[in-house]
Amino acid sequence: MSAVPVWSVDPRTGNPREQVAVEATAEEVDRAVRSAHALRDALADRVARAAFLRAAAELLEESGEYIIEAADAETALGPARLTGELARTAAQFRAFAEVVDEGAYLDVHIDHPDATRTPPWPDLRRYKIPLGVVAVYAASNFPLAFSVPGGDTASALAAGCPVVVKAHPDHPATSELCASVLRRAAARTGLPENVLTVVHGFDAGVELIRHPLVSAAGFTGSVRGGRALFDAAAARPAPIPFHGELGSLNPVVVTAAAAAERAGEIGTGLGGSMTLGAGQFCTKPGFVLVPEGAAGDQLLKTLTETVSSTSSGVLLDHRMRDAFVTGVRERAALPGVDAPVTPGAAGAHSVSAGFLTVPAARLTADGPHDALLEECFGPVTVIARYASVDEIAAVLARLPGNLTATLQTATDEGRDPDAGPLLAALTPLAGRILVNGWPTGVAVAPAQHHGGPYPATTSTSTSVGATAIERWLRPVTYQSTPETLLPAELREDNPLGLPRRVDGRRA
Repeated sequence: MSAVPVWSVDPRTGNPREQVAVEATAEEVDRAVRSAHALRDALADRVARAAFLRAAAELLEESGEYIIEAADAETALGPARLTGELARTAAQFRAFAEVVDEGAYLDVHIDHPDATRTPPWPDLRRYKIPLGVVAVYAASNFPLAFSVPGGDTASALAAGCPVVVKAHPDHPATSELCASVLRRAAARTGLPENVLTVVHGFDAGVELIRHPLVSAAGFTGSVRGGRALFDAAAARPAPIPFHGELGSLNPVVVTAAAAAERAGEIGTGLGGSMTLGAGQFCTKPGFVLVPEGAAGDQLLKTLTETVSSTSSGVLLDHRMRDAFVTGVRERAALPGVDAPVTPGAAGAHSVSAGFLTVPAARLTADGPHDALLEECFGPVTVIARYASVDEIAAVLARLPGNLTATLQTATDEGRDPDAGPLLAALTPLAGRILVNGWPTGVAVAPAQHHGGPYPATTSTSTSVGATAIERWLRPVTYQSTPETLLPAELREDNPLGLPRRVDGRRA
């Protein structure tokens, strides 16, 4: 069978730029995974791992000019956006280096023997070890921060897991360039380059999730693609953890008091958030509950002005563009739906931003309007006008799981009696709850949680922040084990100086 070429394509024109690689065969995927599996011990040294992560950050920054040029040519996201994304990507590697240095992620617990317990306690020592080879499925909309050098890769390497990345077809040249940078960082710090490998092709992605030596997977993409891989991971003879980010509506509730207090400010903020990056952020506010009446009308007036002044944009590829155009056309044709600013095609390769409105009452029961409660990737949001708090509750009860949920409330909490109950109603829907902010923008911080109930994600873990490392670890307890046989992390004298709990108390 002849090799299938992998082309880099310019989304601004739809024209091929260059052949970057060929799709990996099943045999090539097997070799990549087996090579990674053989290198598990190479990542065992925490000092070497931390140095590798810091070298990766440094080399990504040194190669920034070339990486940004390649990424812009393949994604049309623009140098300004990509410059910020590169800085975030490098910061992720440095943040995980600090996590590795500290060692708290190992979650060391030591319980000494205690014959007075019922039943008696033997000597028990627990910590976490790497799972093994991790498969990472790169995202389309973040060619750096959620792709080859993204958070899944950085956190897995920090955990001590070799990584095989299935590159996204929208930015293969960027993927190869970033992979070469990470492999150079490994070599610079004395590690084998094959602790990170990239493969291309749809079939390669299927072979990867099925490979018996792959121990876990991370995915960012569509509900359809992610669910297929999730099912494949569960159907294996030995199922593996699949941490997938699939899709999110990211609902926003604007209280009546908030609209009365600052309708213009909210309309402007919403317009900026929903059109950021041509509406291609996974945290785009895609569904907004706005009160009926004069204050809500003023909010929509400001939103109309903001969105109307937004330039047309190029989506990541023409398949996404076609899905966007078709999706908004079908939604706009539903009974009772209006388009104050019509989103859709704007020339052969670009799209225009807009929003749709619908009475919230049409969304309180099953019917054709359910499509408005599904994510539409691109610069569009749905505004549902509600008549009462009960109507809000009825709509929220029908929403799927989300990455974020936002409450816009009056700045004086005492003047907004609906704020508390609505915040409580939003909390079960998402992994990150915002008050008087906008969800686009995910800080890489220890307390961050980027995840949520299905279909936002397939697990309860986060893909952003320090605790993302936990996805690639499993606990092991040693019982009544002689000191000389214990791992250094669990020895009585704590030679590595790790934070730990001894007999239930922080030591």
